[in-house]
Amino acid sequence: MFEAALQGFVAITAPVPLGFLVLGVCLGVWGGALPGVGGPAQLAVLLPFAMLMEPINGIAFLIGVTTVGNTGNTFTSVLMAVPGGSGSQATVLDGYPMAQKGEARRALSAAFMVSMIGGIIGALMLFGSLPIMRPLVRSFGSPELFMFTIWGLSMIGTMSSGAPLKGLSAAILGVILSTVGQDVKSGVMRFDFDEPYLWEGVSIVLISLSIFAIPEMIALAARKGRVAEVSDLGEGGILEGIKDAFRHKWLVLRSAAVGTWVGVLPGLGSDVADWFAYASAKQTEKNTENFGKGDVRGVIAPESSNNAKEGGALITTLAFGIPGSTSMALLLIAFMSFGLNPGPDMISDPAQLYFVYAIIAALALSQILASGICWAMIKPAARICFFPFYVLVPVIVALTFLSAFSAHFSILDIVALLGLSLFGYFLKVARWPRAPVVLGFVLGPKVELYLWLSVARYDMGWIWRPGVLALGALIAFTLLWPMWKAYRAAQVPKVPEAAE
Repeated sequence: MFEAALQGFVAITAPVPLGFLVLGVCLGVWGGALPGVGGPAQLAVLLPFAMLMEPINGIAFLIGVTTVGNTGNTFTSVLMAVPGGSGSQATVLDGYPMAQKGEARRALSAAFMVSMIGGIIGALMLFGSLPIMRPLVRSFGSPELFMFTIWGLSMIGTMSSGAPLKGLSAAILGVILSTVGQDVKSGVMRFDFDEPYLWEGVSIVLISLSIFAIPEMIALAARKGRVAEVSDLGEGGILEGIKDAFRHKWLVLRSAAVGTWVGVLPGLGSDVADWFAYASAKQTEKNTENFGKGDVRGVIAPESSNNAKEGGALITTLAFGIPGSTSMALLLIAFMSFGLNPGPDMISDPAQLYFVYAIIAALALSQILASGICWAMIKPAARICFFPFYVLVPVIVALTFLSAFSAHFSILDIVALLGLSLFGYFLKVARWPRAPVVLGFVLGPKVELYLWLSVARYDMGWIWRPGVLALGALIAFTLLWPMWKAYRAAQVPKVPEAAE
């Protein structure tokens, strides 16, 4: 095993594969920084070219493109409140408020540091988990995955800024939006209003842009100001962000572990790892009253997890041949074209094990390279916060429309964006929490699917499975712990003010 690991590392660091890795990282960061460009669409365009390369070169190039998009996404999430992808939505909640307070450099620097650390942790967990992951993942069936999705929904109360009922109502609206289109189980059309455009459902791209990006641009235009509400970004922001990463090292480790584990579960981690880490941080950290208002911990938690989840997703892709996302499915196609056989044979065949460790080495190196590239871009990128609204708003709205159009390449994408943006702006004006809408939309189809599979396979006996009971206890703790903390805080006697 160690000989194969050494061979894989030496192969990936040879001049030609390393050059392709750097090229892939540059393209991945660039695609992530431009909404609508990166992600599976970029990978699909580059895949045919990679298939013509030597296997080790193609692997280095594709790993570089695929695994660093979440690092590039941070620029738009922090500076423009435009989620560049599904892995950067939770970053908006505290990243953009930090930019408004003149702390864009600090937020970006902290995000890139923890992204690198989280990505390396994900690679290390991938390295260490290969011998034990096969029996562990096989123990999870649809009942356990259903309980995981319910656990995710139970976190909504922690993300609702003291308004759990509003948060729950917003999440229900998100779940309702997720039911639009064809039911994958029965083929029945739901809430389509005889409109073919709705047969495929509402795109997550449209939901995230309409909930976060457009309402913030409307508010910026109405304010007739700039993103930053201060006159100086400060000179020590980059160093302070790096210090923040180490100051909250245990949060980084916990969030990276959450991201890796959620990424391991097929079909669950690609969209919700950052939300799980954010909610977990808000529950476990002390003094969380500033979450959602520009707390650096609200940037550290999701950014630690969204890169760590790449290592988790590769675990199931390599060890079982089960892709956990669209990007991993495309990678699986590429691996097979190189003559590899993802699945149990790949981690037991010495001839293929060498490529597994090359992939792990490429994953770790790509995180370091991506963070280094992004650090070099922090200072010029942060100046965006000082652009006047009449320059910034048209550019961001144009990018938003381009990203929305990429959902189905239909003019109706723009119409849907405008309609949903009115809904998002209402939530902002009425001070309703907006994050639960996105989380409800992402988890809604998974809740429905896993419940249907559990009942169809086990009838009601699935409720008594040990894993279900353990996760049920975890859900109860998630719901009751905030109430207990609030009760304890209410019991603390207030110190009377001293008489003047």
